[in-house]
Amino acid sequence: MLNVFTSPTDAEAAFAILSASHEPQLLLNAEHVVMAASRSFCRSFDLDPAKTVGRRLMDLGAGEWKLPGFDAMLTALAFGSVPVAECEIVLARPGRPIRRPVVHMDILDGGPTDQVCLLLAFTNVPEAATTARQNDLLIRQQAVVLQEVQHRIANSLQIIAGVLMQGARRVQSDDARQCLRDAHHRVMAVAAVQRQLSATGDDTVDLKAYLTRLCDGLATSMISDPSRLSIRTSIDACVLSSGDATSLGLIVTELVINALKYAFPDDRPGEIVVDYTLDGRDWVLVVSDDGVGCAPEDQPSKPGLGTAIVAALSCSLSADVVRANSCPGTRITVAHREVLRVRTVLSVAE
Repeated sequence: MLNVFTSPTDAEAAFAILSASHEPQLLLNAEHVVMAASRSFCRSFDLDPAKTVGRRLMDLGAGEWKLPGFDAMLTALAFGSVPVAECEIVLARPGRPIRRPVVHMDILDGGPTDQVCLLLAFTNVPEAATTARQNDLLIRQQAVVLQEVQHRIANSLQIIAGVLMQGARRVQSDDARQCLRDAHHRVMAVAAVQRQLSATGDDTVDLKAYLTRLCDGLATSMISDPSRLSIRTSIDACVLSSGDATSLGLIVTELVINALKYAFPDDRPGEIVVDYTLDGRDWVLVVSDDGVGCAPEDQPSKPGLGTAIVAALSCSLSADVVRANSCPGTRITVAHREVLRVRTVLSVAE
């Protein structure tokens, strides 16, 4: 609270100074009666100075100042119920464009007159700025809604994964049980991305954190003896879109599940390594194991659903898949090389 009036003469001088101000300003008493109004205020809001001073703010103009919410805020400010504040008001005058000025409010102590005064300063907000603020508000609201949707999707995926595992426990067929378990892990791979999206509220994913948690989850759910089998990760730090991260996560899930199922028969010990390296716009994902290795070339294995999924997802990422024996074990390389891809596109175009 500012003490600006030490005598009636000071008050008169203050009124005169405010009236001549180049800024749109008003001085109100506790009952919201205009004590002084700058010429700029009257010009800005098309008001007659002779019909402004001595009237209540709500009675000015053609009714556009009758704003109950604004009047209540001024009352609360005068009685000290709210601190110094600012707000945006909407002035709708018949036959005129709607205006949305920002009002800066302060409370003044009248000194010996024991009169509380309210000083209002008005800033005209261009329509473009108003639209920008409204767009910002809409974007924030949409972000909140999107985060809630992502959270609900993650919860729904968890429920679906739980149902799949319950089904796997009930079925009698080993093949059906394995299919349900594989489906469970695929759903969990997508759910892991959704959990990260709902936590960050963004459409990007920290790939290192995501793949590390994904592999930890696969190890916990599929490896009964961690002292015999383990999954190790080496992931370069990077941020990807949720779509690309989901595709990579599903590829890793398929390759790790395949290694756990076929690379270590008869309780053979070993390790699976998931490695992702980034070089500019090029990246290489390698999933390797030190198990029994690929089937000999003269005994080709029939491609399964997992192989088809990896091929389709790799194609969506413009990446090539190479499978090879690594002596011991198997090494699956999924590589996206921008230079080679551009050359291939140009070659096809020619």
